Amino acid sequence: MHIGLAMGFSQFTPPAFIIETAQLLEDKGIHAIWLPEHVMFFPSYESSYPYSDSGRIPGDPEGLLDPFTAMTFIAAHTSSLRLATGICLVPQRQPVYTAKMVADVDYLSNGRVDFGIGVGWLKEEFDNLGVDFSQRGRLCDEYIDAMKALWADGISEFDGDMVKLASCHFNPKPVQKPHPPVIVGGEAPAALRRVAERGQGWYGFDLTPEALAGMLPKLEQALSSAGRGMDDLQLVVSPNRHPVNRQTINGYRELGVDQLVVPLGASSVDKLAARIDVLLENAQG
Repeated sequence: MHIGLAMGFSQFTPPAFIIETAQLLEDKGIHAIWLPEHVMFFPSYESSYPYSDSGRIPGDPEGLLDPFTAMTFIAAHTSSLRLATGICLVPQRQPVYTAKMVADVDYLSNGRVDFGIGVGWLKEEFDNLGVDFSQRGRLCDEYIDAMKALWADGISEFDGDMVKLASCHFNPKPVQKPHPPVIVGGEAPAALRRVAERGQGWYGFDLTPEALAGMLPKLEQALSSAGRGMDDLQLVVSPNRHPVNRQTINGYRELGVDQLVVPLGASSVDKLAARIDVLLENAQG
C-alpha cells in the first residue's frame, strides 16, 4: 500500500518551504502529494461542509494556491513524486483549459499526474463563478468526456449537450496513456456511478476502515453494473479527521487500499520529517 500526503499551500506558505517539503516527501519515499482546490472562500456561507461536525471548513481558510500551478512548481523540483489534485472541482472550470492544464503538467512532469476530481459542495463558490450548482454532476460527467477526447491521440473533436468542439489540434498530449488516471471522489450513489463509468480510481474521503468496509459493496455493485470490477480500479482512501495509527493503517491495507492519503502538515520541515517518520513506521507494522 502506497502512502500519499494531503497538503494545502496558501498565501502564508513561502515558496522555499514548498520546495523543501516536496523534496522531503520524495526523499522519504512518499508516493504522492494531493493538493486541494478552492478558488475563493467566504467569511460566512450557508453551504455545509460534509466532513466536519460544524459544517464549516476546518481552520476557516482564506486562500489556497491553485493545484495545477503548485503541481507545476513542485514538478520542477522533484523527479518521482506523483502529483495529484485532491480534488479538482471539475464543473466549476472551463473544460478545455482544465484538460490543457492536466496535459501540460503531465508532459512537464514526465507522466506524474493523478487527476483527482469531484463535483464540489460550496454553492456560494459556484454562484460567484456563474455556474449552476444544481447541474454540477451533469457538467462534471460531460466535461470529463470532453477532456478524454482532447487527450486522445490525433485530431480532437467532441459533440456533447454542453460542450461542442470542432476538429482541432490539442497538444501536447499527456505522457500517460490513454490519459492520466481519473480518480473520482465522493461517496454518494452518483459519485460511485461516475467512478464506475468514467474513473480509473475512487478517492474515498473521511473514512475509517469500518466505514470503508461498508462502502466497498456499494462500489462493487456500481462497477458490476458498468461491466467492470475492482481490479479495474485504484482504491485511494483518506482517513481525513479519523485516527491514523498502526491498527487503522493495517485495517485499510487488509481492505485492499492501494494508496492511503494522510493529511499532514507542520510549521517546519524538521517537524514534518519527524511526523512522516512516525507515519511510515506505523505503515510498516
